[in-house]
Amino acid sequence: MTTELEARALHLLQTVFGYPAFRGQQADIVNHVASGGDALVLMPTGGGKSLCYQIPALLREGVGVVISPLIALMQDQVDALEEVGVRAAFLNSTQTFEETLRIERLVRTGEIDLVYVAPERLMTQRCLDLFEDSRISLFAIDEAHCVSQWGHDFRPEYIRLSILHERFPDVPRIALTATADQQTRDEIAHRLQLDDARKFVSSFDRPNIRYSIVEKTTGRKQLLDFITTEHPGDSGIVYCLSRKKVEETADFLNENGIRAMAYHAGMEYAKRAENQARFLREENIVMVATIAFGMGIDKPDVRFVCHLDLPKSIEGYYQETGRAGRDGMPASAWMAYGLQDVVLQRRMIDESEADETFKRVLGVKLDAMLGLCETLSCRRMRLLDYFGEASGPCGNCDTCLIPPVSFDATVPVQKLLSTIYRVDQRFAAGHVIDVLRGVQTDRIGQWHHDALSVFGIGNDRSEQEWRAIVRQTIALGLITVDHEAYSSLKLTDAARPVLKGGQKVQLRQYQKPVKPKRAFASSSKGYEEMELSKSEQAIFDKLRWWRVETARAHGVPAYVVFQDATLREIAKVKPTSLDQLRGVTGVGEKKLVSYGDEIVGIINEML
Repeated sequence: MTTELEARALHLLQTVFGYPAFRGQQADIVNHVASGGDALVLMPTGGGKSLCYQIPALLREGVGVVISPLIALMQDQVDALEEVGVRAAFLNSTQTFEETLRIERLVRTGEIDLVYVAPERLMTQRCLDLFEDSRISLFAIDEAHCVSQWGHDFRPEYIRLSILHERFPDVPRIALTATADQQTRDEIAHRLQLDDARKFVSSFDRPNIRYSIVEKTTGRKQLLDFITTEHPGDSGIVYCLSRKKVEETADFLNENGIRAMAYHAGMEYAKRAENQARFLREENIVMVATIAFGMGIDKPDVRFVCHLDLPKSIEGYYQETGRAGRDGMPASAWMAYGLQDVVLQRRMIDESEADETFKRVLGVKLDAMLGLCETLSCRRMRLLDYFGEASGPCGNCDTCLIPPVSFDATVPVQKLLSTIYRVDQRFAAGHVIDVLRGVQTDRIGQWHHDALSVFGIGNDRSEQEWRAIVRQTIALGLITVDHEAYSSLKLTDAARPVLKGGQKVQLRQYQKPVKPKRAFASSSKGYEEMELSKSEQAIFDKLRWWRVETARAHGVPAYVVFQDATLREIAKVKPTSLDQLRGVTGVGEKKLVSYGDEIVGIINEML
């Protein structure tokens, strides 16, 4: 039996936000928090986390306080709420003193529904006093994984958020994140004093994302081929490890006809903010960035996320790829990965100033990431298993679409290990491979390595094949890279049984890159790609042009007006009256009033 609270929540969902029904655990979370309960919510990007605190804030007396780590995104979050008729504002360092006073007055008098603050601002005495003098409906801690020192995005100021429990014991708190393994979840609950909070863990699966990891050969050229063949004209994000590589990759894409911008922490703040605003507000732009870019990115129509360097952990990879396809439409997560990535990440861990315990944790996380890259099974299964979720083959990743071939690599690995031993474990991968393949170089002659018994014993394989074998052997922990000795390869204790013939080794067969068939999985996988007829496509294109002009006039990102998914549904439904438009997902009452006549006019004009 539906309670009055549940009925009010559903009414808000339909009339304000324009959605017909709650998804997954949303209804349970909303009811729990609106009733005064604390919650820890793990929900994938695009799963509708925001509604889990926005609707309870509207249902409860007082102002909802949202703690968000990125002030650069607060304006867009507030714009999106104002577009649907919710009274929202933010408090951050970009405002004038007069504007700050005005917002503080609205909070004190309760003339506002939601206010966004950064954790640093929240911790000021002025802000804490403001909230103690006001009626607060709830505290929402977004991107809660930032509290974890073991996580991929640690922010020291998040640890102090336990003060909310101490100073506001009667105000419900909801902590939300899209990425957390069990260790990180436990740490979030402990540090935020949410041990007794109800835990809501949704599926981590993003069935609309196709995961692909390819052998890195030409890097940027592979990226260009991927974008031009798979996602021409689409918005996307490309992640690189260094600032220099970000700049070079953005320049390369621009030189080859793709609109690209750079984003990294070394840029001036104003330029960084300008590029982020352009990416959010314009279409068909590729953002090339370090991991400094991305947390909380709300742009729903990012069609691809690419990695030109190996992420440090599966959490980081999942968080970054999760920025693709937030609208539920098909999207791609593509990575080019090679031996140098493994060597570089190992070196970064070894050379970091962290203590040995922390280095060990980083090593375990990197090993899990390498396992995902080298898996012979479904990538999605491996990804979900990391977060403790069982699943079957997805049919929508590269290993499902083009199954890799495994082979008994015991003899080649023995040859590799023997060669490393014979060159006294003093040389890097390139030199070892030259010895294996019998390549005569000045360096080989200088060290008389052409006289070794192992010289040329691997000449039946190409350099790329041997690089793949070296990379996988490092991933298996049979060899390691000594960064203090010019990245020389060294044997580990685990190599001994393989060398002695007591342990077999299965590896992934090197295959030249093959482009998978461009066919996304069916709606049985949890989403549906809306194929449009020629006439529907014409309506959709017209609506998108209208949206661009409307967004520009309102000074907001295009997706704040309507998401692509909503425009597609309008193109299929072809509503010729406001009543017909009212039933379309994403069209709430405020947007019906604001834009309904124009949209109906466009439809009638094109029919």
